[in-house]
Amino acid sequence: MRLSQMYLPTLREDPKDADIESHKLLLRAGMIRMNVSGIYTFLPLGFRVLKKIEKITREEMDRAGYQETLLSAIQPKELWEKSGRWDTFGPEMFKLKDRNDREFCLGPTHEEYFTDLIKDEVKSYKQLPVHLYQIQTKYRDEKRPRFGVIRAREFIMKDGYSFDKDVAGMDESYKVMWEAYEKIFDRMNIDYKIVEGDSGAMGGSDSHEFIAIAESGEGVIAYSDSSDYAATDEKAKVVIEIDESGDPLEIEEIHTPDVKSIEEVGDFLGEGREKLVKTLVYEIDGEPVFAVIPGNRELNETKFFNALGVSDFEIEIASDETIKKAGSEPGFIGPVGLEGDYKVLVDERVTRMKNIIVGANKKDYHIKNVNYGRDFEATVIDDLLLVEEGDKDPLSDGKLHLDRGIEVGNIFKLGTKYSKSLEFSYLDENGKAQDVYMGSYGVGISRLVAAIVEQNHDEDGIIWPISVAPFEIIITLIKENDKDQVKLSEELYEYFTEEGFDVLMDDRKERPGVKFKDRDLIGIPYRITVGKRASEAIVEFSNRSEKINEEIDINELKSRLLSDKNK
Repeated sequence: MRLSQMYLPTLREDPKDADIESHKLLLRAGMIRMNVSGIYTFLPLGFRVLKKIEKITREEMDRAGYQETLLSAIQPKELWEKSGRWDTFGPEMFKLKDRNDREFCLGPTHEEYFTDLIKDEVKSYKQLPVHLYQIQTKYRDEKRPRFGVIRAREFIMKDGYSFDKDVAGMDESYKVMWEAYEKIFDRMNIDYKIVEGDSGAMGGSDSHEFIAIAESGEGVIAYSDSSDYAATDEKAKVVIEIDESGDPLEIEEIHTPDVKSIEEVGDFLGEGREKLVKTLVYEIDGEPVFAVIPGNRELNETKFFNALGVSDFEIEIASDETIKKAGSEPGFIGPVGLEGDYKVLVDERVTRMKNIIVGANKKDYHIKNVNYGRDFEATVIDDLLLVEEGDKDPLSDGKLHLDRGIEVGNIFKLGTKYSKSLEFSYLDENGKAQDVYMGSYGVGISRLVAAIVEQNHDEDGIIWPISVAPFEIIITLIKENDKDQVKLSEELYEYFTEEGFDVLMDDRKERPGVKFKDRDLIGIPYRITVGKRASEAIVEFSNRSEKINEEIDINELKSRLLSDKNK
């Protein structure tokens, strides 16, 4: 491709509305443009990266024995009603009606659709397993689209599905996809970790996420320095020491005027934070729900919502009116003496703590020497805490560390969640009907473009790994009116193109400085500069990641790049 013929609208300055490096650089490099919030167009250079990512993903999916298909993005309401997700998936689902008033959605995912696709044609154990996938556009009406194509409302995804006759088959399919994903992300040179994930709206049992490590990542992962333990902060198990010593003392109400926060209460009473317990109040349809956790820790809302069996859009922080409805007082909330039969979820550690201090549910008062079982009880006891740096590793004596990252892939064991609801069964060897066991596997194709840039850039622009670069070689012609330079540039362009390289030639009538800046910005790995020694068949060569120029004879250059390509 000749740059003089290419649509490449690069920008000199960072766009004001771009908040992370990948967003800034993809816009500046002329690879994407925003249409409206959360909806992007991939321009020619960015589209080439997208297709390279698709190609790697497709090759590994095919190698793993999966067959590609393509389903519609428009899905009928009836399928989602059968699975129970039409109302529970949440406001992220784009819903629409046709001219006959029939309801549809723009698919955020395709579990229902794939299940319905094959359920009437796969009837015998002899037809299982079945492994299918597609690469397609998905739609989710994100509340806060951000980070460019990382959190968009329209995005491209590879979603695959396995259909097996039993748990053992599902486990094997899960393992095969795990290994395929490792190959996919390794080929893209991504620095990633595999962590336990929360199944969320997908349902099922086990799930793992493939997280590209990035300081700008919207997600947090916890991992051990002495074992293989790794999980998202939504899923990570919290293991902390609790002082269980001492005998229960007599309960005592204490006047604490204008003292509300955990820090203020501890200072006022001269007590360590380990003796304090805080009670948080949420509401569902106007009814209060309480979370009781150690005062020195933070609530993990995902664990809390999962324990309640609700989605995040169904619950919100309680209003003062709702808090007072339960016989409590904002700023002085506690689990003792609540008025009404409300749900009280208690973190497991609180049940073992002795003589704790809690709010007294009336203004300017707290209660000390409170003990679980004697003074209050729980509707649910569970791990409700958010993991913190330095927490104990659940699998060893090591410590947990926290990192930020971008989810680029996920795998789920769905079990029979969708086969049961959509009535997908098969006849086993004995002629008995059995539910099909499913797995679901996603790769964020479009968000991978941004994740790769987050890990591969410098102050001058993008540094593409060779496997996903829009072009592998860029030839920069210094003087377009110099016959020797033009002749050598054309020779190199034709040679490397014929040898199977993706080659871009900058033949524009621009100053060398402009060409060099654009070359750094768009991040093509191999850089050949044809300049003043063209008549001697000598060019300058450098690698984008190192930017160290060397003069080299073109025959040696050809040999070197062919050798690299064949490795």
